[in-house]
Amino acid sequence: MFDANDKNKAMLSFDEMDEIQRPAPENVGFDAVLDSAISRRDFFKGSALLFGSGLFVKSSLAKAASLQESNGLNLFSFKDVVANSNDDITLPDGFKWKPMVSWGDPLWSKGQSFDSSDLVTEQSQNLAFGDNNDGMKHFSVQGRELLAINNEYVNFASFFSHRQSKAPESRGDVLKTQQAVGVSIVEVSAGSQGWQVVKDSPYNRRITAQTPMKITGPAKGHSLMKTQQDPDGIQSFGTWANCGSGKTPWGTYLTCEENFNGYYASTDPDITISDELKRYGLAHQGYGYDWHTVDKRFDLAQNPNEPNRSGYVVEIDPANPQTMPKKRTALGRFKHENAEMVIADNGQVVVYLGDDERGEYLYRYVSNNKYRANATSEQIDDLMENGTLYVAKFHDDGSGEWLALTSETTGMNHAEICIHTRQAASKVHATTMDRPEWVAANPNKAEVFCALTNNKNRGLKTNAGGDKQPVGGPNPRENNRYGQVLRWIPSQDNHAADTFNWNLFVLAGNPVVHPKGLLSGSQNVSSHNMFNSPDGVHFDSQGKLWIQTDGKTSNEGDFAGMGNNQMLLANPQSGEIKRFMVGPKECEVTGFSYSEDKKTIFVSIQHPGEKGGSNFPYGKLARSTVIAIWHKEGHQIA
Repeated sequence: MFDANDKNKAMLSFDEMDEIQRPAPENVGFDAVLDSAISRRDFFKGSALLFGSGLFVKSSLAKAASLQESNGLNLFSFKDVVANSNDDITLPDGFKWKPMVSWGDPLWSKGQSFDSSDLVTEQSQNLAFGDNNDGMKHFSVQGRELLAINNEYVNFASFFSHRQSKAPESRGDVLKTQQAVGVSIVEVSAGSQGWQVVKDSPYNRRITAQTPMKITGPAKGHSLMKTQQDPDGIQSFGTWANCGSGKTPWGTYLTCEENFNGYYASTDPDITISDELKRYGLAHQGYGYDWHTVDKRFDLAQNPNEPNRSGYVVEIDPANPQTMPKKRTALGRFKHENAEMVIADNGQVVVYLGDDERGEYLYRYVSNNKYRANATSEQIDDLMENGTLYVAKFHDDGSGEWLALTSETTGMNHAEICIHTRQAASKVHATTMDRPEWVAANPNKAEVFCALTNNKNRGLKTNAGGDKQPVGGPNPRENNRYGQVLRWIPSQDNHAADTFNWNLFVLAGNPVVHPKGLLSGSQNVSSHNMFNSPDGVHFDSQGKLWIQTDGKTSNEGDFAGMGNNQMLLANPQSGEIKRFMVGPKECEVTGFSYSEDKKTIFVSIQHPGEKGGSNFPYGKLARSTVIAIWHKEGHQIA
């Protein structure tokens, strides 16, 4: 069932796994040349592409300011939180926080209370909040407030803290991990004890790696989707590796499958892994979950087509717990970060999608038909199943275009494009990106932001498909260790337009360690707000931009002074960025939503103590947790 090699892999992050498989050169001369020859002030002043340029379009923050003033609070007036390595939540003066729900908390009265010594059983986990909460969205249903929350994977350091190996050692251990991933839908309410989960709510729901779901769209029934369990290729079981999320105007939740590949392995070490599967990171060995030992779906030797049914956006209706989730293959198959949906001026549905791997691509889906309020379920299915996928091409002059992925441009049929989307993007020579993570569209105007978190292979290696990763355009740094936030403005303010203009809103960096050159970051980065690896980007209702990080927390070398991962607040008009929150040790700060009255924001603290160095939030075993943040005087903050 388990060996030491699997344990070592299980304790590694995806980035660390990739480092072992595709190590980058140790000596990089490009950055040293820039540090000595170019100052960041001169670079940004002379660039027509980056922050402060003519492409920087006036945004809606004037509207946001009026909302803040009418509520008696200017949220940008707080003093920057100081970077630190505390095992706690650090907020500005006047703000408070509280854990709302943590891994293992029962969602129904018949569930067992979490015990940090005995942990959870397979049965109790099925009735409890999942692990490693990530993306989430808020829904109001008949006067009740619901949160749909992703449970991306399990934190082995905590999940198997009762095992000597810190990894699964039995069939029950493996099955328990399948119950801990997927999505948790919970009703929440604010009372005398603050925000809490409403136990036994009729809306509470767990969607796991075993939950039946429909396959919809162009890939439905295709030969590449047919397996032993599903010879018709029309129904799959389960969702996992759920990273970012999205929300539709018709009130459903979009959960996004990202690093699905690590859950598959092979009982036969001699089988040939196809090039198509290798492009998505499939290999003979997985990440130590051992699902293939108890569930033949995950054994590549028995079901080589099963991975073709992973890596999609899944649509879930939180208001109707009996409905079956739908895998929306028309939105493409890759390592989805999130799904940001907007309605174009002409009514077409537009979904922006990032593929979170080094050197992969940024996508857009545009429906054939138009959305109308009170659309029927059949009309919604049409919008989500019939449309065109596009991939982004960025030009050095600050312009860009969306390249259609069609049979004419790729030589592939529609189903193949939706199953082998990365290969389709390679065929049209789109721009390889520095790990496109969350995408966020301003709710008050036509502008879109995307976090490009980092890319140690930029300028040094091809991506997994052999596509070059040249330095330039929106990816201006070789061996990019800090990341950047990209912005684009659709032509004529139309999200369905095929062209756009772009710039960089912020280039993260460390101006203390690197006072000159691109490693310093852009001019809106200082010693007071510096950060690395922007991951989550989220707009609130007022047009304020929240930036969350998932980067290096060593607080040493290139990352000295940055402390733990954090959440920052940005003004899209002025470019001002202020550090609002610092998370506990070894966590990722991710997932953002807010209550109906906009007085509370909900944030995911994922995998605190990923390496065993935290006891957040209760002073015992580290547990991934959704926290609530509010102002002590009850002001609106979102």
